[in-house]
Amino acid sequence: MPTKDAYRSFPNRIKRQRQSFAFRERHDDEQGSGERKQGTLPRQAVLLLAVQGLFTAAGALSGAFVNVYLWKVSQNFAVIGWFALSAHFANVLTFYLAGKWVKEFNKMNSLRAGVALSAVFYLIVLLLKKQAVHYVVPLGALQGIAGGLFWLAFNVVYFEITEPDNRDKFNGYAGLLGSITGMIAPWISGFIITRMEDTAGYRIIFTVSLIIFLIGVATSFFLKKRKAQDAYSWTKAFRNLKDKGDPWRRAFPALMGQGMREGVFAFVIGLLVYIATQNEMKLGIYSFITSGVALFSFMLAGKWLKPHRRNLAMLIGTAAMILVILPFFWKVNYATLMFFGIGTSLFIPLFTIPMTSSVFDIIGRNQDSADHRVEYVVLREVGLNAGRIIGTILFLIAVSISTKPLMLNSLLLLVGSAPMLSWFLMRSWQESWAKKQLNENKN
Repeated sequence: MPTKDAYRSFPNRIKRQRQSFAFRERHDDEQGSGERKQGTLPRQAVLLLAVQGLFTAAGALSGAFVNVYLWKVSQNFAVIGWFALSAHFANVLTFYLAGKWVKEFNKMNSLRAGVALSAVFYLIVLLLKKQAVHYVVPLGALQGIAGGLFWLAFNVVYFEITEPDNRDKFNGYAGLLGSITGMIAPWISGFIITRMEDTAGYRIIFTVSLIIFLIGVATSFFLKKRKAQDAYSWTKAFRNLKDKGDPWRRAFPALMGQGMREGVFAFVIGLLVYIATQNEMKLGIYSFITSGVALFSFMLAGKWLKPHRRNLAMLIGTAAMILVILPFFWKVNYATLMFFGIGTSLFIPLFTIPMTSSVFDIIGRNQDSADHRVEYVVLREVGLNAGRIIGTILFLIAVSISTKPLMLNSLLLLVGSAPMLSWFLMRSWQESWAKKQLNENKN
């Protein structure tokens, strides 16, 4: 039964619905028969979450342990750094070049190719065994290409099937799935590895990851094929960076700040946990606990966050993410790493959910921008990967000078503080967007 408020806002709702329906018709956003209630997720969004869940589960099962595997063979930080750097470079090139394929042809094939190539990556690692350490650059590039193909298509489809009223919810569920898989999968991996001789356990978990990726490919066929769009523009999105007052002038460096942290912390923390404990099971327990905390924090943040709360949430989340690094200057051991992990898991949703939702709101701020969503998703990923590349290069420079704790901790504090730049740059857009959404709801 409609409420009185619903009747009062009827003209504006009709206007928004016409815009939404016209947009969906152009982009084949078929979400099934019947109207979607505000704030709920359509069936295609649920299926997309399932594909993402399989992709992240396979990555969680083996992701951190690939770096540990390379470390055990090489005992060299630089090897891990070069593996990550080649992945980031290949990732950003894939996003830029594959944009034409995703926009003008079948974007779902890009998503499937990304999952399939991830399976190929683990197949090659299985075949190379310990010799994989001599091929870290091409292996990293393969992983970067696979990730680029998957996440480009994923982000475009995600934009097409979500709207401002359910985008935070989708991101909350995505974080929730990531936390569940991140909690269970590494613990299983650690359990298997520590009970097998030599590297036999690694071969088992890499094989299981391969199988899960293949299941992900099969599941993706339940996602509906989406219509191709007009010609892909290689430069349109980047031209926005020249326009004074355009929100991308702030969003792009903000994404770089986010990427700087991600590019280093994604591989360094798991590696430090293993070095501190010399036990894969301890790494699995670490992931189990920290992801368990993240499970609840993402769930709560997804329900609590609204556009008008994003600015404060990002500030609190960023400040907390920096503070939990400081105990490393006292000592890097399992206890301080666990403190860091739990603290980060508690507060990182307050940063990542508003940041992600805000950038996609910029992409959808008007019809022209929405029509060129592929180009803007590419721009987003170029910003993130530029930050990741800068962070990883700083890591390689730091370990070439010294691998002592003070050097590594200083590096972690430096790149770990970069999200504060993201908050500072995004706050004005978030405030103006929140006011706009509030006025629309009032009307």
